[in-house]
Amino acid sequence: MRIRSVLTLSTAATAGAALLLAAAPQGLAAQPAAKTPVCKAKVLKLRAKQAKDTRVVHISVENTGTRACTIDRLPVVTFGDLDGAALPVPSGGSGPYQVGAGRTAYAAVRTIADLEDPQTRRVSTVTVSANPAYNGRTFTAKQLGAGKKVKVWEPVTTWWKPSEAAADRALKKEKEVG
Repeated sequence: MRIRSVLTLSTAATAGAALLLAAAPQGLAAQPAAKTPVCKAKVLKLRAKQAKDTRVVHISVENTGTRACTIDRLPVVTFGDLDGAALPVPSGGSGPYQVGAGRTAYAAVRTIADLEDPQTRRVSTVTVSANPAYNGRTFTAKQLGAGKKVKVWEPVTTWWKPSEAAADRALKKEKEVG
């Protein structure tokens, strides 16, 4: 009897864990964070470019290493000498996001909602990091394809996604909700 109740509890615990994993945000369910090491800065290749929509910057991070590793699920995006970073959409805290060897993760950053907003700030650089503990990479407005300055006001960033299209959809979804 005692063994049976332990087995039942174990089965219930396994089912509960499976439900928790199924309910986890997309891209996190299959990420055994405790077993997958954090990506070292030297294996991360960061890229950024202005999208066709001049209010959006596409960013990506490639794991150039030979093993899967984790980055923070929230990219850190800062603008010139302005205080603060782009806020995540959806809102949420840090957590692991696994990037396979040779794979790339993508995010979309809306730097400004209204290009004519009178509170617009203009910066000449945007810095992107895949881990808040790393300095990341700084891109000039010219490198982004944004001309001399990037317009910024209340910027937001998506979580890392498996494709640029998925990042764009997440940003569009946020705009529809917000």
